[in-house]
Amino acid sequence: MAQLEKTYNPKDFEDRIYKMWMDNGYFAPNESDKQPFVIVIPPPNVTGVLHMGHGLNNALQDILIRYYRMTGVPTLWVPGTDHAGIATQHVVEKRLLKEGKTRHDLGRERFVEKTWEVKEEHHSIITRQLQKIGASCDWSRERFTLDEGLSKAVREVFVTLYERGLIYKGNYLINWCPSCTTALADDEVEHVEQQGILYHYYYPLTDGSGRIEIATTRPETMLGDTAVAVHPDDPRYTSLIGKTLELPLTGRTIPIVADTYVDMEFGTGAVKITPAHDPNDWAISKRHQLDVINILNDNGTLNNNVPERYQGLSAQEARRVVVEDLKAGGYYKNDEAHTHKVGHCYRCDTVIEPYFSKQWFVKMDTMAEKALDAWKAGHIRFYPRKWENTYKNWLEGIRDWCISRQLWWGHRIPVWYCDDCGEMMVMRQDPSACSSCGSSNIRQEEDVLDTWFSSWLWPFSTLGWPEKTADLARFYPTSSLVTGYDIIFFWVARMIMAGLEFMNEVPFRDIYMTGLVRDKQGRKMSKTLGNGMDPLEIVDEFGADAMKFTLAFMCAQGQDILIDKESFKLGSKFANKIWNAARFLLMNMEGVKILPITDITLLPIDRWILHRLNEAAGIMGQAMKGYRFNEGAQTGYEFFWNDFCDWYIEANKISLYADDQLEKQRSVSILAFILEESMKLLHPFLPFITEEIYLKLPRTQAGPESVMIADYPGYTKQYEADDICAAFSVVQDIVRSVRTMRSEFTIPPEKKIPVAVSFAQGFVHKEFVQEQEELIITLTNASGLSFNKDTLSGSGAVPVAGNGWEVYIFVKDAIDVTAEIEKMEKEQKKIEKLHSVTVNKLNNNQFMSNAPEEVIAKEMEKKKEFEERIEKLRGYIHDLR
Repeated sequence: MAQLEKTYNPKDFEDRIYKMWMDNGYFAPNESDKQPFVIVIPPPNVTGVLHMGHGLNNALQDILIRYYRMTGVPTLWVPGTDHAGIATQHVVEKRLLKEGKTRHDLGRERFVEKTWEVKEEHHSIITRQLQKIGASCDWSRERFTLDEGLSKAVREVFVTLYERGLIYKGNYLINWCPSCTTALADDEVEHVEQQGILYHYYYPLTDGSGRIEIATTRPETMLGDTAVAVHPDDPRYTSLIGKTLELPLTGRTIPIVADTYVDMEFGTGAVKITPAHDPNDWAISKRHQLDVINILNDNGTLNNNVPERYQGLSAQEARRVVVEDLKAGGYYKNDEAHTHKVGHCYRCDTVIEPYFSKQWFVKMDTMAEKALDAWKAGHIRFYPRKWENTYKNWLEGIRDWCISRQLWWGHRIPVWYCDDCGEMMVMRQDPSACSSCGSSNIRQEEDVLDTWFSSWLWPFSTLGWPEKTADLARFYPTSSLVTGYDIIFFWVARMIMAGLEFMNEVPFRDIYMTGLVRDKQGRKMSKTLGNGMDPLEIVDEFGADAMKFTLAFMCAQGQDILIDKESFKLGSKFANKIWNAARFLLMNMEGVKILPITDITLLPIDRWILHRLNEAAGIMGQAMKGYRFNEGAQTGYEFFWNDFCDWYIEANKISLYADDQLEKQRSVSILAFILEESMKLLHPFLPFITEEIYLKLPRTQAGPESVMIADYPGYTKQYEADDICAAFSVVQDIVRSVRTMRSEFTIPPEKKIPVAVSFAQGFVHKEFVQEQEELIITLTNASGLSFNKDTLSGSGAVPVAGNGWEVYIFVKDAIDVTAEIEKMEKEQKKIEKLHSVTVNKLNNNQFMSNAPEEVIAKEMEKKKEFEERIEKLRGYIHDLR
């Protein structure tokens, strides 16, 4: 029989095991006609590298996939990557910059070719990383958001939405990143609170009758002002409505308009209106038919719509010069510190400029309504439920989606213009001539589509849509989506809208929102803070199983995970425990003919372990179905480490080391069965080590060659043994009591001591406990165990009372009684002092009035602990005397 290496070293087998799975095609769905379980991977950016958020997300998906695969249903996990328009173009442009070039030096075609090269280079890195962490995706079905099939899906959706009147092109105020030189959707802007300056200055009335005070954080935008707005009911300004103001530094005049949007209580109650550079001002300008003056170039510098002195300056430079000129002209009043939220690009962190521009948009209101109705009807469920409100609120307040991006990398918008007759064509196939006049003088729209425009189709485009493929018919809708809550708007809600619009069905039923992975101080992991962790480094140091198990163990639904490198020792220690236990058992199986479980005569302790295995299987199965990953991991951990290793294997050492070969065969056979079932139970959480052990086990039952396609243990009435379990828990309590006393009195493990047990009249488990005499002696290292009342009156016995029983531990001969009493009295005095300090705190009215609730609760808990310890020490001292 093959044995395990002496020490657990995941590097010895993880890559070999993964290759074995791949070579055998285990990641593909089976041919069963049962309802499939399907997940599409949230596609990582092709130029990115996996961070710990990916580590968590993919670990949880893999746990689900492996669990459902073992239940026998056809299971599919579709892998893939996202072309990530802005991010990928940014990577390539940075490379070119090092060579002293820009994309314009290469031209569009060559630049796109270069970007494909970078994509190929990075794609293999992402794939290898996912494989290294054990992701059991069906790689034969891998997709890319710019591959031929998905590109066809994107074009079909664009043209169809255009035909349905849901896509339009129009002038609109959009979010503009001057660094990426592209529009951004509202959801791609991150608002950060920062310290700024509020500038106060005046606009004189053109009739010379006075002036109006203006306050703004962006004085340079005054160069694009086309009005000042006041509230129609504001008595300060009623007489000025309709008059005109001099716009300093520009030579222009602007009107004073009345609008109820203006808050009379805020500032001076007069608001400068810059329609091309503020969303609220844009709305006011439409109500009052005001001019819209764009003052920015696409790189964020001021354009020729401003006086020559300011042209070509950046917004920051223009701000400085405008303030200087306002001061020089006598228009300036003062400035003050001001904290406000400023929008930044989610990719490059540049400050966003509201920008008046012609862009392509999707009308969202009707699609949002369908997505809301699907949620209300219970067609989708969020785990945890709290995210339903976020989903609802966003859909109820939705705005049209700006889908055009001024980039070269991405899905080029399938629109062509004829330069001869001005016709605009929206086409599924590239045209060779104008559909109106027949001219070949046509050109395609320069802009590409927002990256999310391809990824919102991901659940059905990856399965072959718009073609009617077998995969689409069999695997859509998918079952679950596992993703981070930070992309609920970008991706989750939009996928639901797309699924309903094009498939008339939601794309998934369950949506599990993972928390964020943070450092131990609760901070988000980032390059800036230097607190990020590379999953591959964790795998290299601790193994893929240790990483996955630790993340699952700590993953409480609805909470962020606070973690550092040390945290992964939890998974590593557990994997070591599994390895060592399996190695010990395999060594004892050498040369033993393993009997089927059905042929074994079960002792009470065997029925107990089968009952505990059964309970664990039931809890873990339900935890998987309810996305309670931590409950599943913790149940598996408790069963294997506590029940199986600490109790059952220890108890069976009596049989393993006995001369009775038939008893040894019986014991080894059931140990082999429990070990095999444990490997199945733990496989979703620790796939590599469970496979390595499973492959070396003698088969105790008919089963496949790989644990990953074995049947997952389920709850069965056959193994129920509540009565045995209740009785055995008394044995456990007695053993724990003796062990606690050994620890209290620091009695060495090898020192044997007499133990006695008495029972209350009619104690129901008396006979069972008495039958376990040899087991109790073994597990407590007692020199003997007596149930005879006459032996209990001997001196030096320390009693511990249980529920219906009392155990007496004869410690006097094993310790220096005088020294032990002195030690305990010293400890008692110390704790009494600490107790006194705590009581005084709790009796102090000032402390009780000012201290936070949790601090008071902590002090009360300390008081209780001190009192319990003092009481215990008094009892020990009394018994020893």
